[in-house]
Amino acid sequence: MSNKNNCALTPPMGWNSWDCYGAAVNEEQLLGNAEYVRDHLKEFGWEYVVCDIQWSEPTAVGYAYNNFVELHMDEYSRLIPAPNRFPSAADGKGFKPIADKIHAMGLKFGIHIMRGIPRQAVHRNTPIKCEGATARDIAQQYSICPWNTDMYGIEYGRKGAQEYYNSIFELYASWGVDYVKVDDIANTEQFPNRPYSAAKEIEMIRNAIDNCGREMVLSLSPGPAPVANAGHLCRNANMWRITGDFWDRWDALKKMFTKCDEWYAWRSPGCWPDCDMLPLGTIQLTETDPKYKNRKTRFTKDEQYTLMNLWCLFRSPLMVGGELRLNDDFTLSLLTNKELLDFCRYSEGAVPLESDDNHAVWAGKDSDGSTVVGLFNLADTDATVAISLAELGLTEKKVFTATDLWTKEETVLGSDVSAELAPHASVVYRIK
Repeated sequence: MSNKNNCALTPPMGWNSWDCYGAAVNEEQLLGNAEYVRDHLKEFGWEYVVCDIQWSEPTAVGYAYNNFVELHMDEYSRLIPAPNRFPSAADGKGFKPIADKIHAMGLKFGIHIMRGIPRQAVHRNTPIKCEGATARDIAQQYSICPWNTDMYGIEYGRKGAQEYYNSIFELYASWGVDYVKVDDIANTEQFPNRPYSAAKEIEMIRNAIDNCGREMVLSLSPGPAPVANAGHLCRNANMWRITGDFWDRWDALKKMFTKCDEWYAWRSPGCWPDCDMLPLGTIQLTETDPKYKNRKTRFTKDEQYTLMNLWCLFRSPLMVGGELRLNDDFTLSLLTNKELLDFCRYSEGAVPLESDDNHAVWAGKDSDGSTVVGLFNLADTDATVAISLAELGLTEKKVFTATDLWTKEETVLGSDVSAELAPHASVVYRIK
């Protein structure tokens, strides 16, 4: 049995198809973005390439889900890739050819799944990989996703329930999957009548991964996961969403400071509270609404710096969502700040020292012992944000220098570190 924490000693970093392709990503787009990660991002720690939702659906075209649509499924009620979208998956090959190509690039491959068993399998009462049990025997017919019609939940303790989860992760291991994002399994504020109801399914999934013969990162969505269940999440998952779907709106980014305040104490190797994806660059290419279709992120440049600064100081997993091949120089620069990314990967993480509706200060020690501090202006007007060196534990009588991790400009400090910041702007300093 594997140790779940071994495959996520640092926060996972990679690319996920959702923000740019929704439910409709195809093989060319997946491999094209993998090549970009290999050529431009791999050296900075980015390594996962994740195919998001609905890969078994042949008719997916955008962000809207097609209700009760026919999905591709094998003889054991397990979903398999739609070959019209993933041609290399034909003839039972599944995702193995794609995974092999991504592995050959020195990268890792991930997929999205919904918890449970396909409704079409239950309605047809098809076989599962457990003698004497069928799809209908293990389904919780009342356990359904409010926003996607594909699946029923699985009834813990029934004959075939654990065996079904074992069978799908056995399949994923044979494909070479390194990362699985399981959806409809972390509680959300939108559905308060569903208090952490999927705990037993999380445990079945954990057990299936531990016994499938291959290490896989387990990511839980959609969030926000309840802090009251942090211990259970740490025991069973590698990362879990602490928010609902995060998009490029300032109000959503500002709220993440509160979420990070709630969750920073639960970070540890193999256990990463997840702020969700980075909606940077060009996104929503397959959106049907002209207002959103094929657009640049709505975040200002200052807000994009603030996004990267908070995610990295908090040590969130980093999953960029834009179509990488359309990146401009600025977007690429956001993803290649080695000092900031190394803090995310190798430090013990920053903690919030000050936080209110108008500003925040986060600080922590980097792996080399230097102090890293982030100053954030959350207000809608210009403001000076400051913190004394004494509050940072820098009390020795010596001269301290602060280096801006983005501009590399150096400043000799007096008794505090401060910055005059535009609305929604931030700065991260390394102090030596």
